Amino acid sequence: MNASAREHETDSAVATATSNTMGALLRRTVTRNGPATAVLFEDRRWTYSELGDAVHRVTRRLVDAGLPRGSRVAAYGANSDVYLLLYLACAQAGLVHVPVNFALKGDELAYILEDSGASLLVVDNALLPLVDDVRGSGRAPEVEHVWSMFPDPQPSAGTRSEGVSLLETALDRAASSEPVNVPVDESDLLQLLYTSGTTSAPKGAMMTHAALIAEYVSSIIALDFTAEDRPLIAMPLYHSAAMHVFLLPYLTLGATVRVIARPDVARILELVEKEHIGSLFLAPTVWVPLANSPELDTRDLSSLTKAQYGASIMPVTVLQRLRSRYPKIGFYNCFGQSELGPLCTVLRPEEHDARPASCGRPVFYVEAQVVTSEGALGAPGEPGEIQYRSPQLLTGYWNKPEATEQAFVDGWFRSGDQVTRDAQGFIQVVDRIKDVINTGGVLVAPREVEDCIYELAEVAEVAVVGLPDERWIEAVTAVIVLKEGTTLTPETVRSHVKSRIADYKVPKRVDFVAELPRNQSGKLLKRQLRAERSQDGTGTASTEDRA
Repeated sequence: MNASAREHETDSAVATATSNTMGALLRRTVTRNGPATAVLFEDRRWTYSELGDAVHRVTRRLVDAGLPRGSRVAAYGANSDVYLLLYLACAQAGLVHVPVNFALKGDELAYILEDSGASLLVVDNALLPLVDDVRGSGRAPEVEHVWSMFPDPQPSAGTRSEGVSLLETALDRAASSEPVNVPVDESDLLQLLYTSGTTSAPKGAMMTHAALIAEYVSSIIALDFTAEDRPLIAMPLYHSAAMHVFLLPYLTLGATVRVIARPDVARILELVEKEHIGSLFLAPTVWVPLANSPELDTRDLSSLTKAQYGASIMPVTVLQRLRSRYPKIGFYNCFGQSELGPLCTVLRPEEHDARPASCGRPVFYVEAQVVTSEGALGAPGEPGEIQYRSPQLLTGYWNKPEATEQAFVDGWFRSGDQVTRDAQGFIQVVDRIKDVINTGGVLVAPREVEDCIYELAEVAEVAVVGLPDERWIEAVTAVIVLKEGTTLTPETVRSHVKSRIADYKVPKRVDFVAELPRNQSGKLLKRQLRAERSQDGTGTASTEDRA
């Protein structure tokens, strides 16, 4: 061997030894925690050693399928152990994992598949007909392979999946579980995290191995995770919060993680009691019905010591009710966005009394600044856009160089969130900049009006948006879901708001609806609310509402 070859071999060995990829992280975790229980899903139990072997089997299948490094693999299904295995196998195979909201169908599904250029789609059996609809219409031609996640006891003639299910691959002890050596660098893409699309078409945030691992470190530190927490993962894994703030960081520590397919309140309460769950993350859209559940009176929740909320704004009244009823539970407010993997700031339990509406301070790997509309750094209490610098950041938006360029200014990522920051560095979200209402030339933050309306005992949920208006530019509009068995009039709502805040913030229109439109992660789709009311011919406030 000549000197050049030896030098290359040495460089390769050093790179392997110092690797900080997701695959290397899994290897270290398995080595430390081999016989301990890693994941519980339905009646299946995986030790860390079994999890590592299963990932190797799935990795080998991906490699044997001939997928080139960097190929995109779309995951379209509800929470499961198989969903996790696919993510970890993509990491080892040098592939890019693309989580797809399982509520999408038709053009919505086709958009994600086409934009990402996914060549493999791994799907829940129940969703296979939706995949056939897309492929049958000629959409998403890049998808060459479709694999099912689970065995189908009653295969349908219309569905098209190749080979055995991924679960069967993972459980096939006759197959080799030896590691597959694929060169992967920490700067390689690991995932395309599609934004929720609440204000525009979804964009694929390009996340590297290094960025996501940095985010795991931030999550562990900010949320006080330990291997003994016994967390329950109920929110959708296609969403970055459940996957990257909770599931993966907890597995990194060697915790035993219970995963359920969907956030059913009765099932959650049952498992907290039965399995002594110690850590629970839910979106406010699940915390609210849980807080009102009659089962709270009969379930033993004494094991629960950590409760996290995020993904949308938590009504302060609901939070205070939960904290008062369960004083031994530490509540954490988690705020962020997909482009940072997603955790950006955390309000810790001991900080809630003084600042219940705050989302806390930046986490370990995140640096933040608040910039006013004039481009100056905001003074304490002055509203402005929060901007970030962090190793957790995306490297750009997939196939969207113009959007990438617009998202960064002087090395800072523009979040689109309007906030204030006090002298101690605590952040409070005012609203998405695009959601701020311009009524008569005066800006109104919807959240302030929403918090005021939440004070009414009859209100279960409320969203405030601006609708086009000839006189006011935008008319403040409240869309309300009432608690079952209660009634409320628009006049009562307006009278209450007028008694608490400035007249120009009083809703000029009040609608009552059965439910608010949300995506599966619980994020409110205000864009849809505005579109529905603009298209129904009543987008402008009525004459009698022009207060």
